[in-house]
Amino acid sequence: QVQLVESGGGLVRPGESLRLSCEVSPSHFLEIFTVGWYRQAPGKQRELLAQISAIGSRIDADAVQGRFTISRDTAKNAVYLQMNSLKTEDTAVYYCNTLPQPQSWGQGVQVTVSS
Repeated sequence: QVQLVESGGGLVRPGESLRLSCEVSPSHFLEIFTVGWYRQAPGKQRELLAQISAIGSRIDADAVQGRFTISRDTAKNAVYLQMNSLKTEDTAVYYCNTLPQPQSWGQGVQVTVSS
């Protein structure tokens, strides 16, 4: 059973940074699947922000390019989302999941950007 667990959300002020973590199991999962970070803001559809493939190739959505960076540590079975220069409109619940076919969605982590 594939499991993905997000952590690292919180309340930050505009312009600050935050790093989200996604722990995945079973081991070697990242060497097989593409994993992406998504978010869903209140009243909006879930959107894909960035993805990293089994061979480590990255794709970032235009909306966050230059501010958000996806990375991974295969030894720790983890995928990260470094978010810099956060804006109030980045407030959302953030999720990680596989692509192209997602697993069951977890609870995600709340990121709130507010002054």
